[in-house]
Parts: sequence; structure tokens; C-alpha cells
Amino acid sequence: MATMRYLVSDVGAAVSFYVDRLGFEEMQRFGPAMAIVRRGDLVLWLAGPASSAARPMPDGREPQPGGWNRAVIEVDDLESRVGELGSMGAVFRNEIVEGPGGRQILVEDPSGNVVELFEPAS
Repeated sequence: MATMRYLVSDVGAAVSFYVDRLGFEEMQRFGPAMAIVRRGDLVLWLAGPASSAARPMPDGREPQPGGWNRAVIEVDDLESRVGELGSMGAVFRNEIVEGPGGRQILVEDPSGNVVELFEPAS
């Protein structure tokens, strides 16, 4: 099992995205500060602006959502998932690309955090 923390701008919007669009289950919510969602062996901690994870660092840097590190979710039919998500208004950072291990695309959650949808090569 893997646990990742994503900083998000709006906990409610993030929970809706992961639950309604990517098949996660909401496990816990701590008001507007944080929520925990799960899909299989992946647990995401969605930390909002009121969470301790969003506090400034001693050197003044402020944690922000929307980087390039990402959770990878394997899918059976990438083109169908892209079509479904696109019809719901999802924002993609790229087009489907193919590599030696399969095909992938990057979709953003409502805070700009990236999730890779990956279809393994057959």
C-alpha cells in the first residue's frame, strides 16, 4: 500500500474529483482542512490550505499544489477514460503518448495536481 499527500486548494472539490471521476472512496474528512481517499492500495491525503502541511517552511517557502510528481492509476481502456473525463470537463496536460511499457496521459485534479492514467502494453 502507498500513501501520498497532495496539497489542494479546495478539499471538497478534490474529494469530488477523486471519488466521482477516478473511482476513489472517501475514508475520512477533517472539516475543510483535509480528507483521506482510497483506491485499491493507494491512499491519498488531500491537504487543504487549513492543514498543517500547508504551513510555510522555516525559510519562508510556502507549499503549493500542482507539481509534476504524480500518482499513477492503471486503466484498461485509456481512450474511453479520456473521453469520459473530457466530457466532464477534466483538464489534461498533454495528449495520449505511447512508450515502451504502454500509453499514458496526464489529467489535473481541481487544484492542478497531476494524475497519470496509464494503460499497460498488451
